[in-house]
Amino acid sequence: MSGRYDDLADQLAEVAAALDERAFELLRSAAREGTGRPDDDKRLMQARRAIEKAERLLRDDREISADGI
Repeated sequence: MSGRYDDLADQLAEVAAALDERAFELLRSAAREGTGRPDDDKRLMQARRAIEKAERLLRDDREISADGI
């Protein structure tokens, strides 16, 4: 059964994947250069977690209904 907001959740999943790819690019570059973990990696991972939380909320119709939205 498809949820009411699956299209939005799918878009968020794509954004999360793009954030992952950008973070991996930063880490690969840092590894090549022999530097430590880039500061932006932490920020990208925090953003990815927030996006994944929003995606889960949109996919869970029961929680949305319980909130009265």
